[in-house]
Amino acid sequence: QVQLVESGGGLVHSGGSLRLSCAASGIIFRINAVGWYRQAPGKERELVAHIPAAGAANYADSVKGRFTISRDNAKNTVYLQMNNLKPEDTAVYYCNLVTPTKTIYWGQGTQVTVSS
Repeated sequence: QVQLVESGGGLVHSGGSLRLSCAASGIIFRINAVGWYRQAPGKERELVAHIPAAGAANYADSVKGRFTISRDNAKNTVYLQMNNLKPEDTAVYYCNLVTPTKTIYWGQGTQVTVSS
């Protein structure tokens, strides 16, 4: 059974930083693409950052230069380092994993709240 467990969310002031982690189990992590999405109240879920099994990461324009996605295949974990946070970054952040056969798995989400 595949499980994705996020951690690291919380409340931070504008300009602050947080690092989200997503630990995967029940799957061969290194062969899969992983990413982070977010959903703010009343809005659709949107891609924040994505990193393939091999290759460069890509980012939403709204977070470029502030967020960094990385993966540690030895720890089956993907990270999202978020710097210079803004109130508009407030959302529930979800970890996402996509297998080579395009099966998609989601974590349960972690709340990030940025106060002004």
